[in-house]
Amino acid sequence: MATTITDSQKPFSLDPYHVSEEFGFILPAPLAELPPYYQPWMDIAQHVTELIYSHMLRSHILKMPLLNTQFLESHRELRLAHLALSVMTMGYVWQEGEDDTVKMLPRNLAIPYCEVSQRLGLPPILTHADAVLANWKKRDPQGLFDMENLELLVTLPGGDSVRGFFMVTLLVELAAVPAIKSIPLVINGVQCSDVETVTRALEEFSQAMQGMTDALKLMHVYVKPEVFYGIMRIYLSGWKDNSSMPAGLVYEGVQAEPMEYSGGSAAQSSLLHCFDELLGVKHEAKSGAFLTRMRNYMPPSHKRLIQDISLQPSLRGFVQQQACEPLTASFQLCVTKLLALRSYHINVVSRFITVPAARARQLRNQGNISQEETVSRAPTALEETGTGGSGIMSFLKTVRDRTRDVSI
Repeated sequence: MATTITDSQKPFSLDPYHVSEEFGFILPAPLAELPPYYQPWMDIAQHVTELIYSHMLRSHILKMPLLNTQFLESHRELRLAHLALSVMTMGYVWQEGEDDTVKMLPRNLAIPYCEVSQRLGLPPILTHADAVLANWKKRDPQGLFDMENLELLVTLPGGDSVRGFFMVTLLVELAAVPAIKSIPLVINGVQCSDVETVTRALEEFSQAMQGMTDALKLMHVYVKPEVFYGIMRIYLSGWKDNSSMPAGLVYEGVQAEPMEYSGGSAAQSSLLHCFDELLGVKHEAKSGAFLTRMRNYMPPSHKRLIQDISLQPSLRGFVQQQACEPLTASFQLCVTKLLALRSYHINVVSRFITVPAARARQLRNQGNISQEETVSRAPTALEETGTGGSGIMSFLKTVRDRTRDVSI
């Protein structure tokens, strides 16, 4: 029999966490332009790719005025500023590839970048929150939220594959919205011992995870593996656990010692962190430490949501205690769908990283470093790792196997 939530047990709600009913963790309606004072940033950020290819990005950034960040007022202005400064930084560091990196980010970029980062609670490096969640607009404002009608605000080298990579990842985030919205229903249902509500919410949850896997399959349609591996990946790489930049990066005018930050990673999406906490997935020490560190690359309100879900009464314990067949089946289907999503992600990583890496090694061993083969332009430092710095395949398989452990 269902009970009611008492005053001391306020209903769990997504309202305090800046999560959108329509878009989930995606930033709704990102700005495409900053106030005119910041046009020097946007003039460079919107042409990063051309400036990298002409080897002129570093010289343009060095001539850029040092701008005051106090005129950035709204959250959306700060998010666009962070995105623009992030793509400039990635381009500045990696313009000449892994063999000619820089030791210092110039003060006219480093100081405002760190100020904006501090105000947002994000690190001064390109994150999932920038490149995916805040880097989109609709071509037709009244049109559908789909591949044909979406475009990036700023981009990096890699042409259509860059757009494909970020937009497909965005569609995975969108597909997850019904699952995010079901989280309060599950938590409050457990608090009230409302088996029917929890069962229905978990059915919604599992359907959404199937939608995420279906969206992820578009990666094979819109992204060329050799372009992702040979051109794009270096611009998503950080200066932590990267042998190309073992000392990290000095942010001039901010502090004299180098700082280390991880590059972009799917682990910076809040989605699976929330799902793991809800379903009770416990990761082993090494992969768990990496996942926990990736939470520092999320908007603070999203990180807080993950932490607060972890403090709620155990859903898995509730399911076991109730011993209700439909409830158990709906929970088990969620675990099955999460396993399927993680297994499919391993498939994607194999196609986009493992296979091209093997081809690049083969070409190198044959002494056949050909510019005609895009994979041979890839940085060797990242061959066995993700851009976030993880040993990617062993990490993903360990995470998947720990997901299986919560099966009832």
